[in-house]
Parts: sequence; structure tokens; C-alpha cells
Amino acid sequence: MAADLTLVTEIVTGLGMLGFRDLDQALDARPAVITNVTDEHYDRLVAARRDGRYVEDFAVSWRNGVEFAAAAEGLRGRPPWWIEWKGNHRPPRYEQIPADLRVDHVYLVSCKYGSNILTNSSPANLFDRRLADRRHHRLDWFAEVAPDAYQDLYAVCREWIRSDLHGDVALPEHVGDLDPEARTVLKRRLPRKLTGRPAEAYRAFAHIVAEASARRWRGSLSTPARREEMLWRLLRLQSAPYFVLGESAAGVPLRFRVGTPWDFRTRFELKAFTVAAATERDQPVVGWIAVVSDRDRDEERIVSGHVEVRWSHGRFAQVPEAKVYLDTPHHDVPGYFPLDERVGDAQLVFGS
Repeated sequence: MAADLTLVTEIVTGLGMLGFRDLDQALDARPAVITNVTDEHYDRLVAARRDGRYVEDFAVSWRNGVEFAAAAEGLRGRPPWWIEWKGNHRPPRYEQIPADLRVDHVYLVSCKYGSNILTNSSPANLFDRRLADRRHHRLDWFAEVAPDAYQDLYAVCREWIRSDLHGDVALPEHVGDLDPEARTVLKRRLPRKLTGRPAEAYRAFAHIVAEASARRWRGSLSTPARREEMLWRLLRLQSAPYFVLGESAAGVPLRFRVGTPWDFRTRFELKAFTVAAATERDQPVVGWIAVVSDRDRDEERIVSGHVEVRWSHGRFAQVPEAKVYLDTPHHDVPGYFPLDERVGDAQLVFGS
């Protein structure tokens, strides 16, 4: 079931496109043109509104929908006939376009609030397969690229737990022999912030993993075509354009069209794409930087980000994941086109 905040950021964004006088009128109307939204969903939105929860999220989401309705590259001041909310639908395979709303069967809209994460993948999918598609890898990336450092870290943590509990704990000697029960012990017993020998072992382990991951990534980016394609995939440029409406982690409204690789090549040229381990960090992190020539502005633009390679749901709990973050402000990213232009003072009002 979708969380209340998800209902606010996605459904209210759609309501803002419909031309109602204000949000409360839209919630009261419960328009049927937004599909897959039930009375239960509206009841939860009304309750959150009444209780004063998510005040800023309501306001920003509503405004984003209003701006999209008026934008020259959006609805151009005309009322949509149909808004489909994805809701709890999850596809059987990876969807390339992260759409939460589909407007008139044409406009795909991703509602992105409070996050600079571009994608979450397995390390093998990112560093070896270059995000070609998403597969459910059970590969333990840490055992793959840093087996000795991984074992050293585990041995130190195992000994720390055993001494802390003043007795034997059912933990195997080798990290590769961990079963779900032992992983749960490690997750629960290890503190969120490591100190002493475990902290030192983790820093050494993190640097080795970062260096090895960067090396594997560079090896897979062996041609200019692969490096260009990698940037497109990181930025989630797809074969069809779509729109992002939301707010960045810094609180900046996001309203832009995400172009296609065709749009990218029409205006931009990738000059360089480099990756390197961020060894100053205390966790495995790989940074990436792209240098792009902008023909329209006659200048070079830099877009950068980083990848955090970490366990999912706690140390040793599950196989690692690779979270890709965008460090460059969205409005400075080549291929992201802001929805600045409005069609006059377009304001559609359906109710009185």
C-alpha cells in the first residue's frame, strides 16, 4: 500500500493539472478523470490535509501540477481528459521510464520529491553491465572484488560481537558461510557507527572496494560509444521524452522535460567521462564526472555524481546495492530542459 506521502506527491500533482480553483476544491470533487485513485486514497489525503501533515509537500505538489498544465512544453493551458496514476502497480521487469502518472496516454510524468537518487541497481548491473537492464543478482559484490578485505572486516566484527556478548555466538569463521540467521545477528549487534578496530577495518575495506569497483567500471567503459551510452543511462535519458515534477533534496522545485539520446546528440557532445574511487569517504564510493560541450551556449558543461556501494538493510544483512546520486543541480544537467515558458497566464477553472 502506498504511503501517505506518496499519495500527496503523486496524486496531488495530478490534481493540480485539472484547473480547479484550489486544492481543497479538487479534493472535495474527487475527479474521476484520475484513474486508479479510490475513495480510500482520497480519505487519506483529506485526513492528512486536515491534520496539518505534509503542508509543504501539498503546496509544492499542487503548484507543480498547475505549472505543468500551463507550460508550453506541457499541457499548454488545456485540460487533460485522462490522468492515470500508477499507484501500487509494479512491472514484472525493470521499467526504463520512471513514470508515476500518464496524462492523456501521452505525457509520462515522474514525481520525484526529496531525493537526488538517479537509480538503485546491483553493483554488477552498474559496473559490469552498464545498466543495460536490471537483473536480480545474488552476487555478493564485496566477495567478488575485495575478498580478503571482506574477510578481514568480518573477522574483526565477529570477534567484537563475541567479546561484547561475553560468550560464544553462532557465527561461522568465514564470511562466505553466513546464513540468514547469522546475518541477522550481525545486523542487530553491530552499532550504526563503528568505532575502534571495526571502524578501522571498515575504512580499509571501503577504500579497497571503491578502488576495485572503479577499476571494473573503467574496464567496461572501453569505447567512446559505451561512455556516451553510460551517461545517457545514468541520467535516465530514454527513447521517449518524459517529465519530472517534484522537489530536490535541497528544496528546489523540479519542473523539466527529460530529453532523449537523440535530443542530447542534437545539442550536446560528450567530451569525457571519467570514474574514480572517492578514497576520502568512509564507505565505498565511486565518483563519476562527464564533460559535455553545449553547442547552443558555445561552452563546456560538467555533470557529476557518485555511487554508494553498500549493504541493503544493514551491514552484512543482504547482498550489496549500488545507489547512483546526482551531485549537479538538475537545472544544470545537459538533456534536462526546464519548463520555464508558460502559455500566457493560462489558468483553467472547472469549478466556481
